[in-house]
Amino acid sequence: MKPFSTVASVVFALIALLQLLRFLQAWPISVDGVMVPVWASAIACVISATLSVMVWRERRA
Repeated sequence: MKPFSTVASVVFALIALLQLLRFLQAWPISVDGVMVPVWASAIACVISATLSVMVWRERRA
């Protein structure tokens, strides 16, 4: 069992969940005065969820 892989997978899953919540709730975010579009959270959610699944599968191998 690889504890770091488990932690990394959980962290990526939490990031995916938060990005999904931001997408569904349309929370406004600005970085240095520039508004980040809500659709960017959908892309970040998919990427984070994919990374979580990939790390989880690697951990089991």
